[in-house]
Amino acid sequence: MIHDEFITYALEKATIANDTYSDPIKKLQAIIKDFVKTFGIYKAHISVFYQENIYLKPEYEVSIKKKRDQFKQIMINAVHEGKKTGVFRDDLQVEITAMGILGMVNWTYKWYKDSGAKSIEEIGSIYVDLILRAVMKPDSNNGVTYREQLIESVKKDLGE
Repeated sequence: MIHDEFITYALEKATIANDTYSDPIKKLQAIIKDFVKTFGIYKAHISVFYQENIYLKPEYEVSIKKKRDQFKQIMINAVHEGKKTGVFRDDLQVEITAMGILGMVNWTYKWYKDSGAKSIEEIGSIYVDLILRAVMKPDSNNGVTYREQLIESVKKDLGE
């Protein structure tokens, strides 16, 4: 099943990020970076899925929805952790923020081209930068610079 392959990959990567990082800033970065990477690896699969998903058999639909819900919950939890620990803005609407991130990244399949000016890794880092600057409290760094809070792959891609 086309969708099962890429949602399983995205879910596995999100689970690894969730288990690897206790810092919600780093956790969210890793989840976003790996999620974006999914669109580079499985672009053809994802395009077919979005065009053909109305024809899914009910048993596949249930399985896929379960994995998508698990992935969504990992994203919601990461945003919630950041808010709860005081590094993300107090006024964030957790579910809407998580769904906004998912929507932004999900739309990548519509315009991303391997031959484009930016690699999928660079696009992931640009998304991370945009999202972190939107969700983080300006004063939440406890004396640590913004650059020091970035995971290595983001630093590299952003030329930080």
